[in-house]
Amino acid sequence: MRQITDAIAGGRLKSGDKLASHRELSEQLVVAPLTVKKAYDELEIRGLLETQRGRGTFVCARLPEPDPAGQLDQIRQAAQKFLSQAYLAGLSFPEVLEVVKEADREITQGASAQQAKEQA
Repeated sequence: MRQITDAIAGGRLKSGDKLASHRELSEQLVVAPLTVKKAYDELEIRGLLETQRGRGTFVCARLPEPDPAGQLDQIRQAAQKFLSQAYLAGLSFPEVLEVVKEADREITQGASAQQAKEQA
């Protein structure tokens, strides 16, 4: 679920893009088809995916409108939790920023950025 959400947020999956079927994706990830179906269903409830009977599952043509003001408090809370966890792990603020930059690269550039970094 996170990978699909990240791909949509990072622009690697765009409105109208077709996703693999439950069966295809479950075989690729070596998980039960029901697990994939539950993830697709959850993403459909969130308004990110839509299933077209007989055609497949697609990224919604109209993604939900972002509500930054409504989500800002949630983002602040998540940031505080993240920073607390990082500081308890002994990371400095510059190290935390590097972690955030790496996460941004993964979301915006996909797994290929992470693989290139690991190979370097």
